[in-house]
Amino acid sequence: MRERTRLDQAITACREIASELADVTEVAELAEAEGDDDLVAEADAALAKLARRSKEMEIRALFSGEADGNDAYLEIHAGAGGTESQDWAQMLLRMYTRWAERQGFKTELVEAHAGEEAGVKSATLQIKGENAYGWAKTESGVHRLVRISPFDSGARRHTSFASVWVYPVVDDSIEVEIEDKDLKVDTYRASGAGGQHVNTTDSAVRITHLPTNIVVQCQNERSQHKNRATAMKMLRARLYEQELQRREEEANAANAVKTEIGWGHQIRSYVLQPYQMVKDLRTGLESSQPQVVLDGDLNAFMSAALAARIHGDAGEAVEDLD
Repeated sequence: MRERTRLDQAITACREIASELADVTEVAELAEAEGDDDLVAEADAALAKLARRSKEMEIRALFSGEADGNDAYLEIHAGAGGTESQDWAQMLLRMYTRWAERQGFKTELVEAHAGEEAGVKSATLQIKGENAYGWAKTESGVHRLVRISPFDSGARRHTSFASVWVYPVVDDSIEVEIEDKDLKVDTYRASGAGGQHVNTTDSAVRITHLPTNIVVQCQNERSQHKNRATAMKMLRARLYEQELQRREEEANAANAVKTEIGWGHQIRSYVLQPYQMVKDLRTGLESSQPQVVLDGDLNAFMSAALAARIHGDAGEAVEDLD
């Protein structure tokens, strides 16, 4: 039913665009024949609006993956560099939270390990909404920040790294077999805000899948049982995403985009000093407004990377954002 609804909405939208295009074209031709400049301007504005809707439909058509329609988990891990990288990880967490808000998605912070001085060592964000995984999956990889450090009294320029990993939330229609003997379960005391919110029980749960060495953890609930259940959902999702990767790599062993996903392979650079620029190293897409990008304006980067992932190049999706 969900697939039928999605297809019905897509077909309806295409028909609406075609119908409106015919109407606007007729109005534009009439306005030009009569020399009505105001009506011509109105028709031009309507055509521009239709072009934007058409572009949105084109992007949605790229969501053809098996799990693209699912919710997503997004993990962020600070790289080497202590406070600098941890602060960068916190900035990325804010960026993706703001992006999700712009998309009308809901978010839930599943777990976060605070840094000693600032930022976070790691964090997991659940993004809930239609095509959340389809949008976010191309963000997996290493993100690089260059800036004047606010933590350096000498005001020197620093380079920081943080990794992002995105995987789909697995629903009940997808079976992932996990045996108890393959699991190592640890409990620990969840970090909290202190005061009345301090957690005095070992309710946080960390689960290690021994055959793959995948580690998941959850601490957002006071109940150990609930945290374990959430951690198991995350583990199922990670194992499912690993299987999707295996299938994709087998289908296209020469997939250049996939080989770039992993620690040590940058996908995007955010330069705040000595100049202002964000550049995606996979597609060549650039923006000279890093603050806008860091505030969640990511759709152009995501759609270009998605097009490159599917077609082997960014195609028409790559255009200078300025």
